[in-house]
Amino acid sequence: MMSKAVSVLLIFAGIIHLLPLSGVLGAERLATLYGMTFDEPNLLILMRSRAVLFGLLGALLLYAAFHPPLQPIALLGGLISVVSFLILARLSPGHNEALQRVVIADWGALACLLLALVLYCIARVKT
Repeated sequence: MMSKAVSVLLIFAGIIHLLPLSGVLGAERLATLYGMTFDEPNLLILMRSRAVLFGLLGALLLYAAFHPPLQPIALLGGLISVVSFLILARLSPGHNEALQRVVIADWGALACLLLALVLYCIARVKT
């Protein structure tokens, strides 16, 4: 039962991490995601690369949902990702509405990942 709950929570966190992957398609999609323009070529490259990295992390979280040996590393990667972003967002007040939606999504991902971690640890102690 707990292992299924961990899997479901990893799927939710994985989907949240996959959403920015669409930014790889270009400046228009990134503008929709983040409420900013990406006219500067260097920034566009960095943000598109960031989209790919989020896609990789999202794929790892989804794969780990069905491959339990990878769950610890997926949980660690997901937690580092969301906690670091939430800290950076907190330290940089005044972000726009689009970025605030990302903050809210990451709070949701954090909740999923923390609950998954607790359930994962409980299940491991019981076995």
